[in-house]
Amino acid sequence: MKRILLFIFFTQTAFVFSQTKKMVVGAAQQFVDEEKYPGATVLLGNVKMTHKGAVLTCSKAYYYKKLNFFKAINNVLIKQGDTITQTSDYVDYDANTEQALSWGNVVLKDPEMTLTTDTLQFDRLNQKLYYRTFATIKDRTNTLKSKNGNYYLENKKFTATTRVTVVNPEHNLASNHLDYYTNSGLAYLYGPSTITNTKNENKIYCERGFYNTKTDISYFVKNAKLYLKERTVEGDSLYYDKNKGFASATNNIQVIDTVKNFVTKGNYAEIFEEKDSLFIIKRAVAISIIDKDSTFIHGDTLLVTGIPEKRIVRTYHNVKIFKSDLQGKCDSIHTDQEKGLTRMFRNPVLWSDGNQITGDTIHLLSNVETEKLDSLKVLNNSFIVSKDSLSNDNFNQIKGRNMFGKFSENKLKLLLVKGNAESVYFNRNEQGVLETITKEISSNIEFTLNEGEIEQIKYLKKSEGTTYPPSKLPEKVNRLKGFIWRASEQPKSKEDIFKKDKQKKEPIKSDKDLIKPILTKPTKKERKKSKETLPTKN
Repeated sequence: MKRILLFIFFTQTAFVFSQTKKMVVGAAQQFVDEEKYPGATVLLGNVKMTHKGAVLTCSKAYYYKKLNFFKAINNVLIKQGDTITQTSDYVDYDANTEQALSWGNVVLKDPEMTLTTDTLQFDRLNQKLYYRTFATIKDRTNTLKSKNGNYYLENKKFTATTRVTVVNPEHNLASNHLDYYTNSGLAYLYGPSTITNTKNENKIYCERGFYNTKTDISYFVKNAKLYLKERTVEGDSLYYDKNKGFASATNNIQVIDTVKNFVTKGNYAEIFEEKDSLFIIKRAVAISIIDKDSTFIHGDTLLVTGIPEKRIVRTYHNVKIFKSDLQGKCDSIHTDQEKGLTRMFRNPVLWSDGNQITGDTIHLLSNVETEKLDSLKVLNNSFIVSKDSLSNDNFNQIKGRNMFGKFSENKLKLLLVKGNAESVYFNRNEQGVLETITKEISSNIEFTLNEGEIEQIKYLKKSEGTTYPPSKLPEKVNRLKGFIWRASEQPKSKEDIFKKDKQKKEPIKSDKDLIKPILTKPTKKERKKSKETLPTKN
């Protein structure tokens, strides 16, 4: 008895299930003509079909009951729930698979968007629409067009491929592959993509990224490039807020100044469009391209400000310079590109044609038009040292209060020492034999140089000089006061500018050394000073 009841239950369930798959149809007229329309019922006038929450109306239809298939013709309207409506000229609907194929002036609408196309496939089972012959999607913000695309009704997402564009009054986006959400305006880019600002023609290129079409905030992670009015920014990843005019980039950054022959690189950068400024750190380097011979300036931090005509470049801390014929080092550099003036601060040193140049401050002046070095200023405690050509222990030296130099073809040709000028020079004959050593003292001395070596000396005021044979050179004459040789700090290649100099470590003091000042008996002078600082009684 139980088996009979169980069989009846399953039979009824299967019947109900099969019934839910069937369509309900109706029309003003219907007839069967097996000769003309085999297997079909022809429906005419006010045709209506319902199936699983969808209602279809049209002017004419063919209903294939055994196949559970419906062909709608003319003025076709499909409604699914309260949110989705679709109109077209024709629809084929398979109730078994819940697939609808619409063609001819297809227009589909939901609360977020309107889709128009020539042919549209509707997978009701998975709530997915897809097209392969171009479509246009309009929402409240954008108009999207593509050749191929899928639309997922549940999460309001378009996956569009092949000749994709997203257009609004301020931006044009072109891509080969993107996901677009009509409810949020978010676009996720998966192929070569370009976003163009229609107002100022700024552009962004990437091959993978994210773009919020409503807030104009974007983030890109593959082959990202930002084309601003006067700069091109490249990096492994790039963030851009168009409304704030702010961009940041991370890793393998390159910022190209499209007005000047000027490039900055690093691993983290921030760009502020309105302030016309660039901030860059982590292996930061500024590169000036001059006659295919670039100048590389590295520091912990690079700050570039101002419009191209009045641009200022500041480089802070652990600064190193490399050019094939000029190298340098200091704590910080300030470059005014309008004036062609570069100022080096805090323990600066330059190396040019075998000469080491030091002073409290060094100024380099370039010709603004040719961008070649024009002149040099070394202010306070100026000192130039070069090795004697045939000896590692002898050094030609020139020192004074200030020095002023003139360059020709980027080589130091003329040097004027003003104030407390002193020089030590090792004189060799044509065979290279050391004959004499000359020490001169004068208020002002002018030197003419050729290939880094002194060719002529002119004393502008009365001088005092002594010439010594090598065997009778006093030890104190061999080195001028303030002499220091810094060759170990000189960068020999552009890669050397990133090397950190070895810091001298001070010996660690023992506990005894630390308490020694406390245990030491104070001197009479110290005792007197201590009494003077004691408070007096009222």
